[in-house]
Amino acid sequence: MTGSQRKPRLLIAMRDELPEGFFGSREWARLKAVADVIPGFPFTDFDSPAGAEALAEADILLAAWGTPALTKARLRRAPRLRMVAYAAASVRTVAPAEFWETPGILVTTAASAMAVPVAEFTFAAIIMCGKDVFRLRDDHRSERGSGNFGSRRGLNRSYLGNHSRRVGIVGASRIGRLVIEMLARSKFQIAVYDPYLNAEEAAALGATKMELHDLLAWSDTVSLHAPVLPETRHMIGAPELELMADHAVLINTARGWLVDHDALLSEARSGRLRILIDTPDPEPLPQDSLFYDLPNVVLTPHIAGALGNELKALSDLAITEIERFVGGLAPLHPVHKRDLERMA
Repeated sequence: MTGSQRKPRLLIAMRDELPEGFFGSREWARLKAVADVIPGFPFTDFDSPAGAEALAEADILLAAWGTPALTKARLRRAPRLRMVAYAAASVRTVAPAEFWETPGILVTTAASAMAVPVAEFTFAAIIMCGKDVFRLRDDHRSERGSGNFGSRRGLNRSYLGNHSRRVGIVGASRIGRLVIEMLARSKFQIAVYDPYLNAEEAAALGATKMELHDLLAWSDTVSLHAPVLPETRHMIGAPELELMADHAVLINTARGWLVDHDALLSEARSGRLRILIDTPDPEPLPQDSLFYDLPNVVLTPHIAGALGNELKALSDLAITEIERFVGGLAPLHPVHKRDLERMA
């Protein structure tokens, strides 16, 4: 599309609360400079009269969490649609398998922007769990005013600390690679398991390639970054957890899909491992789950991804992709059907 043509019609479809977090005055100005925003946004239903009418008018869909799936039936009612700019990570919900049977629609993702806060959170979690910060905080609360203060708590615990700590990364995804990059700047030993990564590529990242079971047995801390695929379902089960050393740390900021939580609970109750779960299964856990109260488990409510002002990084990338599309430039982060075999 060139500047001499009419502005494309832009449909914003996402959860009701997202536009306020995604778009400030600068973001709205950028959008309105290149597109005609269809009023009534954000749309959450493409089958209502208003939603169906908006979808039929749309040249570009700006999507995020809460966008209805683009099924074949809905795509038949969207004859003008030529681009889906996804302002989050995984496009699977908005572009299911049947979507890819309709050619000619560009899909872009803000996964690279989402990867940054997740990697930062994970790196911080590795550091904090390495020093058992959360357990020591709880001890400090319960023993307030006692002489057992400060570093004296951990002087005789050789499993604490981060000097030359062995960290195993499961999945050389965008996030996994960013975490490796952060770890490589510090005094960590790093291993990575990823069936699509060879030894030379791992070394270039600053890590040693290992098979999964070898990595689990070697690591002081294991951090999960594998995608949600049929073959990754419960890839960390009882046999895998048993390989981990006493006092080792397991961190999951990916998806609960990857871990057999019955097996994980058994290990957690034994007290042998230390565990941080940001993405449990199911999500959220039921109120009576023992994970909430075990002293060696840290539960966070799926907050590793973009929060607050971090949402602007996602919308910035999605708007950049729209600007490039309207200007006739190649996308920065296109998604193809073949990519779904390895994407989260």
